[in-house]
Amino acid sequence: MNVSGNFEILAGFPADVVAIEARGKITRADYEEVLIPAIARVVAAEGRAKLLYVLGEGFEGLTAGAAWDDAKLGILHMGEFAKVAVVTDVEWIRLGVKMFAPMLRPPVHLFHLSEMEAARSWIRNDHPEPPHVAEVAADHKLPTLEDKM
Repeated sequence: MNVSGNFEILAGFPADVVAIEARGKITRADYEEVLIPAIARVVAAEGRAKLLYVLGEGFEGLTAGAAWDDAKLGILHMGEFAKVAVVTDVEWIRLGVKMFAPMLRPPVHLFHLSEMEAARSWIRNDHPEPPHVAEVAADHKLPTLEDKM
């Protein structure tokens, strides 16, 4: 098991895409020194960024500081994203994306590792529609008190 991890910036994407793969155990420094500056550069040049975030077989988790930076990135900077593709088979990450994606402004789509090519195609494309049916529907509402009376 690696003591630390890193973000690898993936090549071969348009200028408005930040494509990154998490490897090992990701720390706050990985966010603050690699991911956040990469997003800031793209937003400064392009206005908004598309994010392809891969958490593959080499991903071992996040430190508490990295999890906090991830949450801050989602809350404070989500308006800077045109869309987000998350590619992973890690179940707890998939569940988190399913839970929070409906609350976020940009389209967020979840892909399995076996769907990497579909994720690459979707993030490059300007259409926000996902390439296949979403696994979770966010169209159900909790009944209000008036509905229960």
